Amino acid sequence: MSAAITHILDSGGPVARALGPDYEPRQPQLRMTEAVAAAMEARETLLVEAGTGVGKSFAYLVPAIDRCLSRGETVVVATNTIALQEQLMERDIPLLQSTIAALDDESDGPLESPPPGAGSWAGDLRACLVKGRGNYVSIRRLKLASSRQDKLLSDPAARRSLHVIEDWAYDTSDGSLSTLPPLERMGVWDKVQSDSSNCMGRKCSHYDECFYQSSRRVMERSQLLICNHALFFSDLALRARGVGFLPKYDHVILDEAHGVEDVAAEHFGLSLSEGRVNHLLSTLFQSRSRRGYLANLQNLHNDGEAVGRAIELVARAERASRDFFESMVSLEQSSGVRNGRVHEPRAVANPLTPAMNDLAMRLRSLREDTKNEPDRFELAAYIERAVSIADVAEAWVEQTAEHCVYWIEVRRPGRDGEAGYAGVRVTIAASPIDVAPLLDKYLFSAEHSTVLTSATLATRTVRDDEPTEHAETAFAYTIGRLGCEGARTLQLGSPFEYARQVEVYVDRTMPAPSGGSRGGRAQQSRSSSPLFGHQPQSYEGALTERIVRHVRETGGGAFVLFTSFSTLYKVADMARVPLADEDLPLLVQGRDGSRTEILRQFRESDRAVLFGAASFWQGVDVRGRSLRNVIITRLPFEPPDRPLTEARIERIRDRGGDPFKEDSLPRAVIRFKQGFGRLIRSSSDTGRVVILDPRVLTTGYGKAFMNALPAGVRTEVIHS
Repeated sequence: MSAAITHILDSGGPVARALGPDYEPRQPQLRMTEAVAAAMEARETLLVEAGTGVGKSFAYLVPAIDRCLSRGETVVVATNTIALQEQLMERDIPLLQSTIAALDDESDGPLESPPPGAGSWAGDLRACLVKGRGNYVSIRRLKLASSRQDKLLSDPAARRSLHVIEDWAYDTSDGSLSTLPPLERMGVWDKVQSDSSNCMGRKCSHYDECFYQSSRRVMERSQLLICNHALFFSDLALRARGVGFLPKYDHVILDEAHGVEDVAAEHFGLSLSEGRVNHLLSTLFQSRSRRGYLANLQNLHNDGEAVGRAIELVARAERASRDFFESMVSLEQSSGVRNGRVHEPRAVANPLTPAMNDLAMRLRSLREDTKNEPDRFELAAYIERAVSIADVAEAWVEQTAEHCVYWIEVRRPGRDGEAGYAGVRVTIAASPIDVAPLLDKYLFSAEHSTVLTSATLATRTVRDDEPTEHAETAFAYTIGRLGCEGARTLQLGSPFEYARQVEVYVDRTMPAPSGGSRGGRAQQSRSSSPLFGHQPQSYEGALTERIVRHVRETGGGAFVLFTSFSTLYKVADMARVPLADEDLPLLVQGRDGSRTEILRQFRESDRAVLFGAASFWQGVDVRGRSLRNVIITRLPFEPPDRPLTEARIERIRDRGGDPFKEDSLPRAVIRFKQGFGRLIRSSSDTGRVVILDPRVLTTGYGKAFMNALPAGVRTEVIHS
């Protein structure tokens, strides 16, 4: 079987003929294709680290399509980014569909004969992009909102937003958010989106034209389903409770799998923001404008007093919400809570749960007395939301979920640490400390195969001459964190010539960012600086000087990657003038537009410098001369006082392990590899990676980062 599968991607195969003489088969891609096909055949779990340029998507799509067409099986492919989903749906799958159609015309038949009763490769592959229900507009709810807009919407901007949705809805072909024009009031979407709680199903007069139902029918007929990680793990968490919305599948492929642990932890945990509560209550009734759903219902309902009592309960819930979240801010600022983490249950009173339950009960009473069918479904949705808020608040306060960490997030309009409550945004959250048991039970122990692939799953690069068990050791951290013991592993290097395309510079003169190898305060540099004179420099000052120097040497075209926004903004303030003097435009994440917008500006410039943190370490693809310099300011260790990180450290320490070696270091190494990988995205890219953290040379653990670099990469140490 494997020889037949790989023929599709080999020289002389249909893909080679379709792409022309420039196509060259890649041995790593062929090895991955074979491994994925074998894992699917055996219904096993496979981890594949495949470097940039291997062609991962073709390597897993070819065996996936084989299972769909020759066996009639269903395959789910989940990615972390929209860009990859679009690449799969708009480029990769159509190309493979068109080229594979030629297979049956080959006289020798490249594939083995399918088993009796199985389909043929000549069949029509049915692939679809699966989106969450909330992505689709409900025509029924849109018409309802339009007919009631004077009572439902509180300001002209909201009504203008509704009109934009109306104009779009009657012209769009898919009815999803991906094609919706920008809105002045995005909250209006909540009033018109498809919602399972108020879906009338076949009773709806718009059922046949419903965008969501249409997408559902397409999904149920499809064999190859493309979705994002959030949707997949939301479905998996629902399946753990006996429900779910994806159809039964035979194989799962998780691309960009380095982010799986965090996404899974989020969806198996819980979260409640003050904004979510306020949005529901203001949708029901706004006391200042006297508008909202209940204001309209008061004119329609037989019992105006009953609706009035519901409005009173909305006001009561608003007070309860404010008291509840104010108490969270006070708790977060108290001496007993150091980093937002709450260790004990019932640390605060909980007026929110009874208030929301009372409101839900009153809404149920209104629903029972309401004759209008659409309003019965609208009320059902509001009841479900109120009950959900009540349940999450109670679960968090009582800490009912075992083996979880609970914390409070407070975002203030001013600087962190500012006292007071006005304008703050508060969220309470909880997450499993370890998702491995959950994934083992609900993902890896199921009867389907599971393939996880990324450019960064292993903690070190294993040379070709090393024993096989060394490769398994390189994946040990990822296997342990995800709970896929016994999984097969495969590490494939990139086909790019890193020895020719990349130079790595390590600045030995840069002061270490901390007073010790694993923590502490930043050291001060006493070297003179042309930017700051001959005074002793702060860490940020020394960092700024070196960033400006290295960016000047490449004439811009640089990503500068930070591990904290605080340091990023301090350095940006100091670097802006010297960079401007060199005619090097500075783009700062969080200040100069959205992530998409600053990436667009960066790609369009030949001399731009982008300062980024968090998401810019991964999932960003800039090819060509626009990016020729990646500067890593600091080794990307997670802050040890982050609640989830702290809880993981405690759990490892309690069983006698070393948290640094077992968790902090391998996690940082994988993220370091992600940052390094931003530079070379094609065989023609060239440039430098600059490491401004001398700990890669001065500490024992620094070797772990250097060993993670691609084989053959040249490293130059800057001593002066």
